[in-house]
Amino acid sequence: MQNLYTEDLQIAYDKRIIVDSLNISIPQGKITALVGANGSGKSTILKTMSRLLKPSKGHVILDGKKIHQVSTKQIAKELAILPQNPTAPGGLTVMELIAYGRSPHQSGFKVGNKEDQDMINWALKMTNLEEFKNRPIENLSGGQRQRAWIAMALAQDTSILFLDEPTTFLDMTHQLDVMNILKQLNETENRTIVMVVHDLNHASRYAEHMIAIKNGQVRASGAPKDVMTCEILEDVFNIKADILIDPRSGVPLCLPYETCNGCEIKDVVRELDHIEAISI
Repeated sequence: MQNLYTEDLQIAYDKRIIVDSLNISIPQGKITALVGANGSGKSTILKTMSRLLKPSKGHVILDGKKIHQVSTKQIAKELAILPQNPTAPGGLTVMELIAYGRSPHQSGFKVGNKEDQDMINWALKMTNLEEFKNRPIENLSGGQRQRAWIAMALAQDTSILFLDEPTTFLDMTHQLDVMNILKQLNETENRTIVMVVHDLNHASRYAEHMIAIKNGQVRASGAPKDVMTCEILEDVFNIKADILIDPRSGVPLCLPYETCNGCEIKDVVRELDHIEAISI
């Protein structure tokens, strides 16, 4: 059983309310993408749902329990979180980093058992890092390093995985590598994945469910075809865009061509030109 949703959630920083009366539900066994402009509150929502932040009011409910009232170790067996730009101590190898993911399943000073080692090896294989397992994290490329962090989250063996912009600062090749790993994990392991995504086309291509956030509020949610519309993109991102259908996957693709601020400026210029023409 897995049922994850928010109940009248309010989140504040220094008494400034960022998110208020938020009620969203995460589909089980699917990839959900949170999208929105910078400062919209999507990362704050992700951190609160993954228990990194405590809400001012309301609750995050997982399988009928309020997660902020459940022990940290128990929650760590249910969900894993990969924040933005994680850092590791110098000299730590890939395998040592991944082994940290097994911590919630160990007690006291117990040395990792066969189950732990099997999960570590599986995480290495899933992320194509077997040949790098003894390499220090700082000696990896950006894409390899991100895959190592994902492997650590996989080794935690949770039914839910949260990721905050997992492809940030990666080139196009490594972005696709990371997104394909997550897609494979979802399809083969039925993991529920919730991620903040900067690239709208990545969100549409890889997620089955999208939630568009503006000023801490949900402006649209549903399948990509229902969220990736000209009207919603203009409302949430303040852009004008053409929506095309990907001939390979059948999902909508966004081609932005102008900001709405740019449209307003052009309207003002046209009006001035019209006034000048009348004066002449």
